[in-house]
Amino acid sequence: MINLTVNGVQHALDIDPSTPLLYALRNDLQLHGAKFGCGMGQCGACTVIVDDKAVFSCLIPVASIGNRAVRTIEGLGTAGHPGALQKSFIDHQAAQCGYCIAGMIMRAQALLERNPRPTEQELREHMEPNLCRCGTHLRILAAIREVAHLPAGDTLSKEPMEIASAGGTQ
Repeated sequence: MINLTVNGVQHALDIDPSTPLLYALRNDLQLHGAKFGCGMGQCGACTVIVDDKAVFSCLIPVASIGNRAVRTIEGLGTAGHPGALQKSFIDHQAAQCGYCIAGMIMRAQALLERNPRPTEQELREHMEPNLCRCGTHLRILAAIREVAHLPAGDTLSKEPMEIASAGGTQ
């Protein structure tokens, strides 16, 4: 028997201790916000918060969670009453296909709880492990900046332009 505390609720699950946390959340607890993307911790679609840290739930066996608290996107708000980050992502239309968004929000939530006013560099570095195939990164960053009360920043950063020109597209 594995005991997990998820979104403040204690659960006793009769599952193999080596089961990835992602599978326990989705299959046993019916919490479908965290998504299966790559299964190798390379995309971030499965990101949840364990204690105060953003983690890839596809890589963590449930047995390693112990007494630590797990939070998923479902623990931040509801469709009728979204949390601050959820609302900002909606307002900024940060989701295109939406597959990465729960993971993006959870990674951002972990950052803002630890550091409510990160620098632009801290924000970008913290969000770097999570991928968005649709390319809404600039809207995602804008949504996080709004909640952190940061200036709009240079949304057309020199980095992407340099990368594009380095590819021989001149």
